[in-house]
Amino acid sequence: MIDFKTYFELLNLYSDYAMVCDSAEWEKWPEFFMEDGTYHLQPRENFEQGLPLCLLALESKAMIKDRVYGVKETLYHDPYYQRHIVGTPRLLSISADGERIHAEANYTVIRTKFDGDSTILSVGYYSDDIVRTPDGLKFQSRLCVYDSEMIANSIIYPI
Repeated sequence: MIDFKTYFELLNLYSDYAMVCDSAEWEKWPEFFMEDGTYHLQPRENFEQGLPLCLLALESKAMIKDRVYGVKETLYHDPYYQRHIVGTPRLLSISADGERIHAEANYTVIRTKFDGDSTILSVGYYSDDIVRTPDGLKFQSRLCVYDSEMIANSIIYPI
């Protein structure tokens, strides 16, 4: 059973993550993860068939920081805004001591190019393993399972 305080922290984790991504505060993105935390972006078809292939697989906070460097300094792309719409997290399990949480939430990410219309970039769900730290809740792993096999020609920013 989860108490209100923990659930409120979980809601804040999800909403703060979305706001950092939507505000292009990339240097804050890695701080949502443990040092050995992982971030994977995987098509639903592969996930459901147990196939490991991911569009993006970052295996540590150091790799996540490297991705931030790439987004800010080295990748050439047509810039865009993005907006996350995240559903209410569903608690799937919590450890007896309340230190480990497994939760899921649906998401939609809308992309708006500076000179164009808003379009749906990605729709799917997050499957998250979360741990309590002295600094609050952090992702041990974040798996973004996206529904459509047809994706934008490039996904630059975090989903």
